[in-house]
Amino acid sequence: MNNSTYQLDDFSLTLPISQSARITAQQFANQQPNPEKAEQVRLNTLAVWVVNDYLEMMDIPTDLQASDSWNSIMRLCGNIADLEVPSVGRLECRPVQEHQQICSIPPETWEERVGYLAVQVDESLQEARLLGFMPSVATETLLLEQLQPLEAFIDHLSQLRQSPVSLLVNLNQWFAGIFETGWQTIESLWNVPELRPAYAFRSTETLELNTLNEPESITKRAKLIDLGIQILNQPVMLIVEISLEENQQTSIRLQLHATGNQIYLPSGVNLTVLDSSGAVFLNAQSRKLDNYIQLQFRGEPTEQFSVKVAINDISITEYFRI
Repeated sequence: MNNSTYQLDDFSLTLPISQSARITAQQFANQQPNPEKAEQVRLNTLAVWVVNDYLEMMDIPTDLQASDSWNSIMRLCGNIADLEVPSVGRLECRPVQEHQQICSIPPETWEERVGYLAVQVDESLQEARLLGFMPSVATETLLLEQLQPLEAFIDHLSQLRQSPVSLLVNLNQWFAGIFETGWQTIESLWNVPELRPAYAFRSTETLELNTLNEPESITKRAKLIDLGIQILNQPVMLIVEISLEENQQTSIRLQLHATGNQIYLPSGVNLTVLDSSGAVFLNAQSRKLDNYIQLQFRGEPTEQFSVKVAINDISITEYFRI
């Protein structure tokens, strides 16, 4: 055994496959046009059922009937194994056969999913192992050694329940001119006298000139973040700037600015980027005489991350998908 196998053994969970699950999987398989499709549907159904049992054990509500995998037409037309989790989104439960070291992720499941669980179904169809999860994917094969543990999966669901997938800011749509409510042009916010920064080099005229000189590939939007009395009753402005790179990655720059009569950000304001598991990826903290703070990084298509603005014990988090 290699080291990755030991790691999988450490955080995988084995569950029995119920007779009801096997009967349902066989019924769905019998509706398919050929043996290959029947086997695909059988394994997909068992994987979804086992994940559903696991979430029920964890007191997390699910809705099998609302899942595409429980729709006869969707089963026939695609290779899907989704499970609807109310107020969160759809999980993809991908079956893995014994002795395989990879998990296959069909391209039709790369969108509209809040996570991917790998489920190893034994040949007797008596039990299955939950091997781990990934929050997002963009390839058809996933190495099992890349999987994150189930504890991280539960934390991921908890985070999504606080901010459901419907509230995710889809940065990819920004390139097509589609923006979520609350995200405005920087000009429209800084043209409001009460919000315009007091420091001179950020005048409206300078801003308009800079905007004209920027490449068309750069897209910017801003949102007001109100942390109440902690920021002296003055909101701060979060600016998100994105641009596509040649390798299909997206370059992302975040800036947090003071607004109005506040020339400087208060000391101790944190701007933090967290990855899809909730772990801190980047962080910047304002010091004395900082007009703004910024972070810059790159991300892959469909990756999810969150941005937290905080001071003392007050924080606001925005959730994004590339």
